[in-house]
This record gives sequence, C-alpha cells and structure tokens, in this order.
Amino acid sequence: MSTTPDAPSLQEQYAPHNSCFGCGPANTQGLRIRSRAEGDLVVAEWTPSEHHQAFPGVLNGGIIGALLDCHCNWTAAWHLMKAQGASSPPCTVTADYSITLKRPTPMSGPVRLEAKPVEIKGDRAIIEGTLTAGGKVTALCRGTFVAVKEGHPAYHRW
Repeated sequence: MSTTPDAPSLQEQYAPHNSCFGCGPANTQGLRIRSRAEGDLVVAEWTPSEHHQAFPGVLNGGIIGALLDCHCNWTAAWHLMKAQGASSPPCTVTADYSITLKRPTPMSGPVRLEAKPVEIKGDRAIIEGTLTAGGKVTALCRGTFVAVKEGHPAYHRW
C-alpha cells in the first residue's frame, strides 16, 4: 500500500461506496478519513474545519472520538486481512473503545492519526491509536474491533 498523499486510502481502495460519517468516502458531509498502511502502523492526516470546534480554536471531543474510532477500525480491518492472507479486509465493527483526552487539540492545522495492533486473535483485534496535533499527543484510543459475519447489518458495508 502506497503512503503518498494522492494514492488511494484504505477506505477508497476497499470501500469506495461506504457512507460512514467518519471514514466513508461516499459521505460528502462526513469526516472522510483517509487511512494508509505504513508497515505495522496505519496513519492518516486530517484537517479540521471551523464547524468541528468545541470552542474557539479547539477540536470537539466527539469528533476526536469519531476520528480515532474509525481510524482504529480500519487498522483492525487491515491487520485482520493480512493475518488471514485475504485479498480484501473483512467488514469490522467496534466492540468497545475508550478515548483519553490528554490536552486540548488545537485546530490551527492538520492532526495526525496513528494506530497499531496490540493483539490479533481470530476475528478480532485490539488496537491502540494516537491523535497528535502541533507535535503533541492530544488523545489516545484503545479498542476492540470485530470482523462481522453474514447476517450482521454491517456485513456488506464495503
């Protein structure tokens, strides 16, 4: 997977019609996260708009949660695909996740998302992620993401 900014993201490559608010390329009003694999890390850069603020100059905590949830979910899907030797990622959903807000996240420029697997076991992955702004980690995430089976509402979402 290429990490150049103009190369297709994981979402664009594997789920171009996905309408998820956080990561769906087809959702024109969503956040449209563009995650890319860089070795074991999955990374993304995202730039907030004024309507994403909690108060002047600071990114909303709910938006931070959505960014990390979706980015970590794609990290899980990517690593489950690799572990299974599959040609496309399984559809995954969030079983649980927690966000720790370390400090206010400034909106003065792009934020960087990084995530990596802590454990891959069967159909699930435990992922840890960080959000960095202005060179400082402003939020952390840890979650469990599960590949869904046929019959689950998210099974065919990508």
